Amino acid sequence: MSYKLLNKKLLCPGQYEYTIEAPFVTRNAKAGQFVILRVEENGERFPLTIADVDKEKGELTIVFMAVGYSTTKLSQIEIGEEILDVTGPLGQPTHVEKYGTVVCIAGGYGAAPCYLIAKAFKDAGNKVYMISGARTKDLIFWQDKMKKASTELFITTDDGSLGIKGFGTQVLKDLMEKEKIDYVIAVGPMPMMKAVAELTRGTGIKTEASMNPIMVDGTGMCGACRLTVGGKVKFACVDGPDFDAHQIDFDEVINRSKIYKEEERKRHENCNLLKQGK
Repeated sequence: MSYKLLNKKLLCPGQYEYTIEAPFVTRNAKAGQFVILRVEENGERFPLTIADVDKEKGELTIVFMAVGYSTTKLSQIEIGEEILDVTGPLGQPTHVEKYGTVVCIAGGYGAAPCYLIAKAFKDAGNKVYMISGARTKDLIFWQDKMKKASTELFITTDDGSLGIKGFGTQVLKDLMEKEKIDYVIAVGPMPMMKAVAELTRGTGIKTEASMNPIMVDGTGMCGACRLTVGGKVKFACVDGPDFDAHQIDFDEVINRSKIYKEEERKRHENCNLLKQGK
């Protein structure tokens, strides 16, 4: 099976948009699902949420940040070359229905998968607020696409270099005070999603979080992506990635992610050598 890179775009420092030829993946792909990639024969398998699809052309769009060894190797693939493995679509799609007023809140890399989710909710007849946040303006991308996919787009930056200064949770809080919000979905760093869950807890607003713990096989067999939801063990790759944010044990997930800190440190060392061409 060929997974040829059709287009490559640098969105912001270290962050890439890839369009890949993958008709068997896009055929049944839906908002909220993900793929697992492998760049080289002995390389690790890593998940990336589906950012966009063109079912007619069989083209898959992914967005990723080149931060580790494998994503740096991925960033070095050029147009016309092939990616070794692209497996998917995996996971359960986001449950989309007409709730009324929906808020999609994304932090950093979460903006890419949130685009397809927001678009699906808007197409279902919802009023959709999109909140996209990042540390600084250089990390904000896809503004035009986000505007088309939502009823209204809010940009936040930690340093105030673009849009509203501060965090997306403050925008969500303001919206909750002004009108009735029926559904919230958060995609991004664990601390941000945890903060969203705490903000809507006890309000009656249905709130979900797209979980992205460490994954290996993507089929539920390895157990690496297990988490506790409502006191029960779930696997993000097959039961999720979307879960009731008020039922997730975020502290457990955050603590488990620290287990591989030493391995990550070694990977970063190899990554630095790779970037230097050594």
